Amino acid sequence: MPELPEAEANRRRIEDECLNRTIEEAVPGEDVTYIDLPGDNERGRLVGRQFTETHRHGKLIFAGSKTGPWICVHLGMTGSLIPFDEGEEEPPSATKFLIRFEGSRTLAYRCPRKLGWLRVVDSPQAEIERIGFGPDAMAISRDDFVKIIGGTNGAVKSALIEQKKIAGVGNLWSDEILFKMGILPDSKASDLAASTLREMHGVMQDTLQSVVDTDADYSKLPDEWLISHRERGAKCRKCGGTIAKKTVGGRSAYYCGGHQS
Repeated sequence: MPELPEAEANRRRIEDECLNRTIEEAVPGEDVTYIDLPGDNERGRLVGRQFTETHRHGKLIFAGSKTGPWICVHLGMTGSLIPFDEGEEEPPSATKFLIRFEGSRTLAYRCPRKLGWLRVVDSPQAEIERIGFGPDAMAISRDDFVKIIGGTNGAVKSALIEQKKIAGVGNLWSDEILFKMGILPDSKASDLAASTLREMHGVMQDTLQSVVDTDADYSKLPDEWLISHRERGAKCRKCGGTIAKKTVGGRSAYYCGGHQS
């Protein structure tokens, strides 16, 4: 499932290829039942406007201007935002929304499993507050992180992936953070020492930044990371132990019992 690094890679594509172009049309794609997309009136708000800036908060991607409106995109499980030039390329498969700019540049929102959404909103901050997301994982201060995670009575993995606590970390990178920290995913968050949580804050941000730096290309990540062998029964490349799997808070968690405790 796309997490913060994938959202940032998609935001960068819009910033690099779609800014300062007048929008001529915003239309649904094919097979758009059961997916949250803008209606006629909301689509009309985009026509004649330009995206002059982008923003990301957790897994949410925004494009718009100071005076609005903005689009807000959640990629769901398999979504992506793909700029292309019509006439030279065909729209990607499973395109659910198209924004056509002057000239041939077009932005496609691809969402094969229909678990994401695209909305027209007045501002990023207003939408973030409406949804109730917590601070962005790359922006949260160390003290706030310690307070939020340390104040959680449940499992530390569940705390890390709760978007209303901290926005941007999901199943994959919560496992990676805890793997690096040597902490079991079902450890009680409030039992962790403040010094441990301060270290975890740095590990979280360093891990996410490393993935962002690759444009979320996992093949470029170090072999000793959990992501490179995140499979039950695999050999841990950090300690030689065995990767195991359990359910924590209704979500799958991969870990190594050899060095996580």
